[in-house]
Amino acid sequence: MSHRPERLAEAIKQEVSDLLRDEIKDPRIGFATITGVDVSSDLKYAKIHVSILGNADVRGQAMTALKKATGFIRTELGRRIRLRHVPEISFKLDESLDHGDKVLKLLDEVSSNDA
Repeated sequence: MSHRPERLAEAIKQEVSDLLRDEIKDPRIGFATITGVDVSSDLKYAKIHVSILGNADVRGQAMTALKKATGFIRTELGRRIRLRHVPEISFKLDESLDHGDKVLKLLDEVSSNDA
């Protein structure tokens, strides 16, 4: 077993976070956070999990903007990470933070009803 996919996933996460913060100026992206990256064992594909602050409409616009910027992001990854073949990247909306927030609200509601 190689640790290379894990190391590449962490490098991609760091570089894409830097790109979103510093390089990409599209206002539709807003408050997007890279929560994780899954890289296939053959290093050909990378799925980037993104958490976006806002309602469903804002998230949809941000995902559209990210998909439109995929070519630029992939080109920059190739320059910054120095790979022979840069993986094909895709973005996936990560809704786990919303789910956790919903669970916390339900727990607070239950505890306030008991008191």
